[in-house]
Amino acid sequence: MKQHVGWIAGTAAAVLVAAGAITYAVADGDGGAGSTPSADSADAGFARDMAVHHQQAVEMSYIVRDRTKDEEVRRLAYDIAQTQANQRGMMLGWLDLWKLPKVSSDAPMTWMGMGDMASGEDGALMPGMATNTEMKKLGSLSGKQAEIFFLQLMTDHHKGGIHMAEGCVDKCTVDVEKDLAQGMVNGQESEIALMTDMLAERGAKPRP
Repeated sequence: MKQHVGWIAGTAAAVLVAAGAITYAVADGDGGAGSTPSADSADAGFARDMAVHHQQAVEMSYIVRDRTKDEEVRRLAYDIAQTQANQRGMMLGWLDLWKLPKVSSDAPMTWMGMGDMASGEDGALMPGMATNTEMKKLGSLSGKQAEIFFLQLMTDHHKGGIHMAEGCVDKCTVDVEKDLAQGMVNGQESEIALMTDMLAERGAKPRP
């Protein structure tokens, strides 16, 4: 298992290195679309929504790092937090470069034609996101219980994130943003496989 976590850590480091090049490319006007995206475009919608989605993953990761001493879980949580915080910064930076608002009156995922996918009840603004109740529960657990609940929540979170990232791959027009979205799909699918193994080691499995 340590070898697998180490591979994920290496992948996270590669993503962070690539992030600077991607941000520079967008800042330098090499977006691949020839024009700045509009406020209601898939490019802007994905950047706004995924920034919110990523922020919760970062929060969950730091919560579990304080609730367990297991080094594998702590290392995975740190990798997720660092990777997604960096990607979130990139997406918010693109919105600044495009001079577009970071919030919208439209429901999340409207850019995918799925504005009614999530009810938004109890803080779950998009599919895969944990509710406020679940976030509070995570903060109340410790040890193995915290590890299992975190891995289950993050697996659900990644599944929702992959769905959104695939939407950007299909609908976004800025090439480097599409590339980042595809990288999210690849990275989070690998992490789901890893987390499934980690759950099995703890006598648990992903939630149905």
